[in-house]
Amino acid sequence: MLAPMCLARRSHALQYAALTVITSVCGAACGYYLGYFIYDPYIADIITWLNYESSMETVRHWFTMKYGILMIFIGAFTPVPYKVIAVTSGVVAAESVANTGSAGMLTIVNFLLVSIVGRGLRFFLEAGIIMLGGERMEKALRRYIDIIGWLCVALVALYIAYEMLWNE
Repeated sequence: MLAPMCLARRSHALQYAALTVITSVCGAACGYYLGYFIYDPYIADIITWLNYESSMETVRHWFTMKYGILMIFIGAFTPVPYKVIAVTSGVVAAESVANTGSAGMLTIVNFLLVSIVGRGLRFFLEAGIIMLGGERMEKALRRYIDIIGWLCVALVALYIAYEMLWNE
């Protein structure tokens, strides 16, 4: 939706990007709180019923201690569906608070700050490229943006694998 709006009125591209960041981060906050508040009445029982406590412990460790901020940023910047990251962040924060009394690095404030940076970089980059290059750049952006995003995800996955295999 951002690209066609930027093409239609290139002089307003930065305002459209700002509005997109604001609404995206507001949606992400709703997702975070959705995950946070459905954890105790629903998710916790399902985790116990499926005997996934150790898996949840691993996810909580990754999100709260090790890679949480990086995972949130990657989700905000790349084509990974951000709603999944937002809800998962809320679930992990609630589970962490329930088990340890602290959300660690995964507080709502940290989540929102990283969301603003990641979404801001993504949407302002897209709007800026279209604003400067017009329709020709928009077509190139559409062709390569997902490839670039998935390459970023692959690089992070390789980094995490490296960390897990050689540094632990």
